Amino acid sequence: VETTYYIAEILFSEYRERRFAPPPLMKRMVLAGMYGRKSGKGFYDYTDPKNPKPNNLLVG
Repeated sequence: VETTYYIAEILFSEYRERRFAPPPLMKRMVLAGMYGRKSGKGFYDYTDPKNPKPNNLLVG
């Protein structure tokens, strides 16, 4: 998650096109330490790595 976020930040700062701006949700996830598999949470909860479940914290 954080890699995609930082790439989007770089693209946006270079081209200043809205389509390259990182999504606000992704920014909140990075600030909260939700990096995906490497942190155990991201868009999915990897508490059980063999059976990841959608992250309920992101469901609105």
